[in-house]
Amino acid sequence: MDYQGLVKRLSLPAGWAAPTELSYGDVRARALTRDHLHDDVRGINASLALIRRTRGGRWPTEPVTEDFNYVDLVWHECEFREGDSFSYVLYDAGGQYLGCCYLYPLGRRQPLTEELLGYDVDVSWWVTPDAYERGYYTKLYDALRHWIATEFPFPKAFYSNKEIPSRR
Repeated sequence: MDYQGLVKRLSLPAGWAAPTELSYGDVRARALTRDHLHDDVRGINASLALIRRTRGGRWPTEPVTEDFNYVDLVWHECEFREGDSFSYVLYDAGGQYLGCCYLYPLGRRQPLTEELLGYDVDVSWWVTPDAYERGYYTKLYDALRHWIATEFPFPKAFYSNKEIPSRR
């Protein structure tokens, strides 16, 4: 069967609510909202090449404007509220912006395949060049693995970044 163009909705237990704040080590995640506009625009625009290299995908194609990103952040807020996807902004324990992470339904970031049908959520993330140099790309991968296992009802996560840190 050809699954292209289809999206596998997230399966959430009745009454379950996604956490709006998460913490692991010195990584802090908060539900991504329009309140993060200025940090997010600066972070994205400083990270275009790194996002393409590590996360991959179709976004971003060029620097974002505040007007464009505001609409995107409101969209993320609505998706979070409706349980369609969960996007988080990331900071270190000192409050420095690190990047973002996304928990999407399968088929949203890349075409749905029979293999992907066996997963519950598509997990991706990116960090700024400074955060990458400080080891936060790998720290965030560890945090995401912890959060998915302890805070979310997704037994089998697909980590869709192009660059996946190796585990020893």
